Amino acid sequence: MNGTATTCLLIVLTSLCASAFAGAPSRSRYLLLDSRLVSRTQNATLRVGTVAKHPANPLFVEDQPWEPRFDNLYANVLHDPNEKLYKCWYSPFIIDTACAATPHEKRQEVSYRQVQAKLRAEGKWRRVMGICYATSADGLKWTKPLMDVKPFDGKPSNLVAVGPHGSGIFRDLEEKDPQRRYKAFFKGGGMSVAFSADGLRWSDPRPCQGMDVRGDTHNNAFWAPELGRYVGITRTWGGTPRVRQVARADSEDFVTWTPAKVVLQGPPEAQTYAMPVFRYADVYLGLVMVLRPKADRVHCGLAWSPDTVAWHRIDPNTPLIGNAPKKGAYDWGCVYAAACPVFLDKEVRLYYGGSNGPHGDWRDGCLALATLRPDGFAGYEPTDRGTPAMVWTKPVVCTGTSLRITADARTGRVRVGVRAARGMELEACKPISADVTDAPVTWPAGDLAALKGKEVCLTFELTSAKLYSFRFAD
Repeated sequence: MNGTATTCLLIVLTSLCASAFAGAPSRSRYLLLDSRLVSRTQNATLRVGTVAKHPANPLFVEDQPWEPRFDNLYANVLHDPNEKLYKCWYSPFIIDTACAATPHEKRQEVSYRQVQAKLRAEGKWRRVMGICYATSADGLKWTKPLMDVKPFDGKPSNLVAVGPHGSGIFRDLEEKDPQRRYKAFFKGGGMSVAFSADGLRWSDPRPCQGMDVRGDTHNNAFWAPELGRYVGITRTWGGTPRVRQVARADSEDFVTWTPAKVVLQGPPEAQTYAMPVFRYADVYLGLVMVLRPKADRVHCGLAWSPDTVAWHRIDPNTPLIGNAPKKGAYDWGCVYAAACPVFLDKEVRLYYGGSNGPHGDWRDGCLALATLRPDGFAGYEPTDRGTPAMVWTKPVVCTGTSLRITADARTGRVRVGVRAARGMELEACKPISADVTDAPVTWPAGDLAALKGKEVCLTFELTSAKLYSFRFAD
């Protein structure tokens, strides 16, 4: 190996997060979107991945008397491997007097906000949000089971709660008390929580002691194992001019919380509306909903964090889940990603709420699905497509005898070099020229057995290719 192409440079980039590795990291999988891994790059740009919207979309729509307006849906989807069942909790407005007063055929004549203002003046304006429940065997064909948990107008419905706004719901595998296995985090007056043994029958809301915001958004919460605490992601307003901001609080017991602090904010023309967060491959990823006030439309972008506190946008001018280009399509107006993705062997499922109209006007809503290749949230690719991209890593611990990469290289190639490892130079690597997931990298010199347990630096050369991740395996 020669020159800068084979030297692992420990240059701190301006985009590095505030918290750095204490020594070389050792983990099961390394996402290249984590800037702490990267020493430097040449002709390389980090781009969000490419989703495919499912041909079965929309998966379900507003078709029940208690679903006059989905708005942003605020869906929470999980796959229960024990029951072999997909479960979805979503939050429609179950009462909306503007929708009730304006049949679909009349909505071209007057805007939603005009009807809203008229009803306010008459003292007749009312909106109530609820939580509904749906299930699916395959994640595509959904059923809204009629139950007596929360009847609507005296009849069975798929409602499980009335009143909470923007509910984030998750199954807490760390919880020892079976009556608190499912947790909900929402606006109920101020921020509140509730508990459930089955996700259907919920406790009365409990105020979040110490939290001083009213998150009018898709609130979400999760357990952060590195912190040993629950983290809640919500929204507040601030700045000059006043804009929407993503805020964060944490808690030891899910009842008493720290004051919420702003952790992410976009410019006035691209405001951060909501951000469901999940942990994957030892980093935290945020699905950032971006409201563009001038167009009154919403799309989904991407951010990452090492610790849930310091957040960094990835390729901020490019949506991860964008709007349909054709006006009136099921997700032309708004896209609101669900919490959280479902990870399958061959794809990542990103469920989302879509709507065919703008954020502040009439719109019909639905649940929809976009899929992503494994590890495909973001990857490095050549800035100038006619020249190979180079990515140099910082030291990482070699934990296996084989190096495996995930990349799209069907129309190009990826080569990898290991610094100071004779016979594993970049030039000696057998090129990978296919779209691959966990594909082994090979050199004539053999495997990485002699380097196992030691720190190594890697050099990636990307020719008309995109690299997402790497890992070590035996």
